[in-house]
Amino acid sequence: MKAAVIHEYGGPLAIEELPVRPLDQYEILVKVISCGVCHTDLHACNGDWPVKSKMPLIPGHEAIGLVAAMGDDVKSVKEGDVVGVPWLYSACGCCEFCLTGWETLCYEQQNGGYSVNGGFAEYVIADSRYVAHFPSHVNFSEMAPIICAGVTVYKGLKETEVSAGEWVAISGIGGLGHLGVQYAKAMGFQVAAIDISNEKLEMARKLGADIIVNALEHDPGDFLKKQTGGMHGVLVTAVTPVAFSQGLSALRRKGTLSLNGLPPGSFDLPIFDTVLNRITVRGSIVGTRKDMQEAIEFAVEGKVRAQVTPAKLEDINELFGKMTKGEIEARIVLEISGS
Repeated sequence: MKAAVIHEYGGPLAIEELPVRPLDQYEILVKVISCGVCHTDLHACNGDWPVKSKMPLIPGHEAIGLVAAMGDDVKSVKEGDVVGVPWLYSACGCCEFCLTGWETLCYEQQNGGYSVNGGFAEYVIADSRYVAHFPSHVNFSEMAPIICAGVTVYKGLKETEVSAGEWVAISGIGGLGHLGVQYAKAMGFQVAAIDISNEKLEMARKLGADIIVNALEHDPGDFLKKQTGGMHGVLVTAVTPVAFSQGLSALRRKGTLSLNGLPPGSFDLPIFDTVLNRITVRGSIVGTRKDMQEAIEFAVEGKVRAQVTPAKLEDINELFGKMTKGEIEARIVLEISGS
């Protein structure tokens, strides 16, 4: 099979021909039709995070395609089914987190395109017990980002514990944030969008945002509190620490700050105000299998639609260069094989 492979942190990816290994009992072979490109893929290739990705590595954790072969004990899918191979590649299934529906916190979890090879390839091996399930009629390119970006912001919004009719702000209207706006509207929230790009803010308005605020022109906290009394929840998808402080300042009493973005560094948490106002600050990492299927349902029903730009597998180094410079809007999807 053809695959994009990186051999050392910070190096270029090479297009190589690799063999497909035999399948274990619960594994499936997926013929990749499309695979989204996520900022996490770039982090994996650069070795940016404390827990390093394996090397050599085939990145990619937004792969969607067709089941081409199955291990002996696979029961949950059949050949020809449309499945997605996500970040949560597998988990132990028996720890306290797995047993309580929080497999995303399992210490033994494997992650697609990070600790195991991912979907920047013509074929990818997946654990059949952890794949996402799609109906056969879907648009593969538009569904690929739902496998990571979609479920990540959907779970992050659930973590704000905002109720229908209440206010939530999405900070950072990029690949994650543009989906966050749509999920928030589909969930019945009133939505504010925060960014420093007027173009991205206009996109947010077209996607349903009720209020937009440019953080270079207004202090988001002051602006949103004057407009609404403050946010019941804020989801931060941005990758600059100042966005986290701004999100915190935009909350009303009893509000929740949900963190998706992973910039280096930290932000100040004012203890007195946090205690006095009963503020909650909560990290949110992707979503469980149940969250995944819920996120997919919104997309299949047309309530959420990823804005995608198609690209070729051979373009990946150029795409990573643009991603490093912040030149990519919404989501890039590699078109690897025709369906």
